Amino acid sequence: MIPAQDRAYVAAVSLERAGLQVDPEKAYLIDSRLAPLARRECFSSVEALIDALRHGADDRLVWAAVEAMALPETEFFRDHRVFAELVEEVIPVLAERRQGEPVRIWNAACGTGQEIYSLAMLLADARGVGKMELFASDLSERSLEKAQSGRYSQFEVQRGLPARMLVRHFEKDGEWFALSPRVRQMVRWRRLNLMDELDRIGQFDLILCRNVLGQLAPEAAGRVLEQLEAVLAPGGALLLGPNDRAGKAFVRAAPDMALYAAMPTAA
Repeated sequence: MIPAQDRAYVAAVSLERAGLQVDPEKAYLIDSRLAPLARRECFSSVEALIDALRHGADDRLVWAAVEAMALPETEFFRDHRVFAELVEEVIPVLAERRQGEPVRIWNAACGTGQEIYSLAMLLADARGVGKMELFASDLSERSLEKAQSGRYSQFEVQRGLPARMLVRHFEKDGEWFALSPRVRQMVRWRRLNLMDELDRIGQFDLILCRNVLGQLAPEAAGRVLEQLEAVLAPGGALLLGPNDRAGKAFVRAAPDMALYAAMPTAA
């Protein structure tokens, strides 16, 4: 088992760098998240990797460990109803408010890209939705590399992707399924730590940040919500996971989904 002091170090550096709440008592979770990184970096064990991190490893390796601990669980069309409502109800209203200007949509903590691609496929098939600009970001460079490639395994496409979407938007490429260039090119990507200042990225009409806040320490989750509020355009909407708490700065905008709007400021 990973020594307690090593587990405590992993929890501390994950909190410091990314606001992640890692339970140092969950030795199996830490081991399973860091084992692939240890193998990739040619360490004999996870313990050897952590020892290197604690004794002067380069910053790249420390960040790689933090990114591994932040590894998200994602899939295509997670909760189909939510995507249908976004395309049929929410985005048309946002487009009307934009009066011909592009609707800017950001998927924060996008993981390996299935969520933003799910939305992109629906928008590619929809008619009359107006101009859209899709952005996606994640802390993990490896996740972003996979997302940008648009290549997914049989297991990954079987998780939530309807057969008609697979046929329409993917081509078989050896053991992989490759997303069409048309859909891939709809999305712009960026490595981004949600704990950093976000004012340089502009404002967005719709922000998707689903099932992220629950991974963060309470103080970090509060900071992220403040950051998201700051980049949410007037009249915009924030979509969280069903178990995420939006905080006092947001008001629920749809009774049957975790969609929020920023509280109006006092005159």
